[in-house]
Amino acid sequence: MRCRILGLIVTLTLSVLVAPHAVAAQPPAKVPRIGWLSLAAPSAYPYLYDAFRQGLRELGWVEGHNIAIESRSAEGNPDRLADLAAELVRLKVNVLLAVNPFTARAARQATSELPIVIAGVGDAVGQGLVASLARPGGNITGVSEQYTDLVSKWLELLKEAVPQASRVGVLTMSTLWSVQSEPWQALQQAAKTMRVTLRRVEVREPSDFESAFASLTQEHVEALLVLPHPLVLLHRTRLLALATERQLPTIWGPLREFVDAGGLMAYGPSLRDQFRRAAYFVDKILKGTKPADLPVEQPMKFELVVNLKAAKELGLSIPPTLLFRADEVIQ
Repeated sequence: MRCRILGLIVTLTLSVLVAPHAVAAQPPAKVPRIGWLSLAAPSAYPYLYDAFRQGLRELGWVEGHNIAIESRSAEGNPDRLADLAAELVRLKVNVLLAVNPFTARAARQATSELPIVIAGVGDAVGQGLVASLARPGGNITGVSEQYTDLVSKWLELLKEAVPQASRVGVLTMSTLWSVQSEPWQALQQAAKTMRVTLRRVEVREPSDFESAFASLTQEHVEALLVLPHPLVLLHRTRLLALATERQLPTIWGPLREFVDAGGLMAYGPSLRDQFRRAAYFVDKILKGTKPADLPVEQPMKFELVVNLKAAKELGLSIPPTLLFRADEVIQ
C-alpha cells in the first residue's frame, strides 16, 4: 500500500513538471496574414499605413496579436511589382492589399483566386480591375476614385485662385492619363468652357521632371495642374521644389500631402479615409465574405486644402469665397 502511494505521488509530480513543457511545445495559433503590396516602403507614407492599421483595430484586429501584415515594396521601381505580387501569393496570405494602380494591376495578374482589396487606385472600372462598382465580380473589391468630374473641379479651383491665368500647364504621367482617357477629354472640355489654353507635358520617368518644368517655362504657362500618379506622390519634395523655383501656382490634384509640405492647394477624396476604409473590406473577407459580393465603394469625404503661406510667397490673394469653402486653411 505504501509503495502504491509513493508511486502515485511520483506520477503526479512528474505530470506537473512535464505539463508546462507540453503546452510550450504546442505551435502558436495561426493568425490571418494580409499582404501589403506597395511601390515604396510604408515608411514613405506612414500616415496611410497607420490609417489602415487604425481601421483594423477599430474592427478588433491588432497587428502582432491576432493578425499579421506581410509588407513588400518595389522601392520605387514599378517593374519589380509583378515578382513581389507573385511572392505574396506563394506565401498564401489571406488577402492582398493593393495600394495604387500599379500594384493593383500586378496583383490581378498574379492571382485570380486570392482576395484583393484596392485603395488609392483611381478608377477601378475604367482600368478594368472590376466589372462594375455594384457587382465587381472576380476576386477584387475595395475603394475606387472617379476622376472624370474631379479634373474639371481642379481646373475651376485653380482658375479661381489665379483668375488671370489663361495658359495652364498640365503635368501628367501618360501611363495613367492617356489623351484618349475620359478624364482627359473632360478636362479639355472644361478648359474650353473656361477659355483656358492647356499645355500638356508628359513625364515617363522621374528623371524627366526637370525637363518637364523647363518645357512649362518655355510655354509661358501661368499656373499648373498636376495629375495624380503614384510616382508623383513618391517624389513630392522634388516636385514642390521645382514648382517653387519657377513661381508656378499649382493645384496638386487630390494630393493634400503636397499642401502639407508647402504647396498651394489640393482637392479630392482623402487617401487616409480610403486606407482606413480598406480595413472594412479586409475584415469582411477574413470573416468569409467573397470579394465578388462586396460592392466597390466610392469615397464620400472630399477635402479642399489651401496653403496661405504658399499663396503669399507666390504673390497671390486667395478670394475669400474660396477660403470659405476650404476644409482646411494652412497659415
